[in-house]
Amino acid sequence: MGWRIEGAQLTARKCVITVAPHTSNWDFVIGFIASRAFDLPFPHWIGKESLFRGPMGPVMRAIGGIPVDRSAAANVVEQVAAEFAKRDHFIIGVTPEGTRGRTEYWKTGFYYIASRAQVPIIMGSMDYARKVVTFAPEFLPSGDIEVDFERIRAFYTGVTGRNSSKIGAIQIRPRLDPVAPAPTEEQRDEPEHD
Repeated sequence: MGWRIEGAQLTARKCVITVAPHTSNWDFVIGFIASRAFDLPFPHWIGKESLFRGPMGPVMRAIGGIPVDRSAAANVVEQVAAEFAKRDHFIIGVTPEGTRGRTEYWKTGFYYIASRAQVPIIMGSMDYARKVVTFAPEFLPSGDIEVDFERIRAFYTGVTGRNSSKIGAIQIRPRLDPVAPAPTEEQRDEPEHD
């Protein structure tokens, strides 16, 4: 296929690998080939529980799928962190865009999973223009997502996906300022002082 692999040698027994940009189903094929080249098991991935029901359930698990209940979104981080705690060797691959289509913001679950599980993040990219799969050295989340995301953005800036028109901005949703609490009944009844 003419692809080459560059960057850090993957040695972590537990980690979250981010893979971007994700613009094509071909990313799965390229990712599988890259995992074989590094002599790694193909990373696990997370999917909604419904994908694992019926006759396809065993197939999805065999190719690394981990079912999660997405009805309680905040709980997905805990569910995946629990998988890390159960295993001696667990690598999970995540596409931070959450879709092959263009998106305005990256999802941050990968960051909070790594932080909660206390495992490193390894950034991986597939640059179709250069036909290069690159892995960055692992890093542990600092707890300050804005600071860590600058490092993430720097790594992925300029990487070309298979369908470059589907590549969105490399950014996370801005945090909302906390809303001031509503005044108590006593505060509302107090006269204003000039």
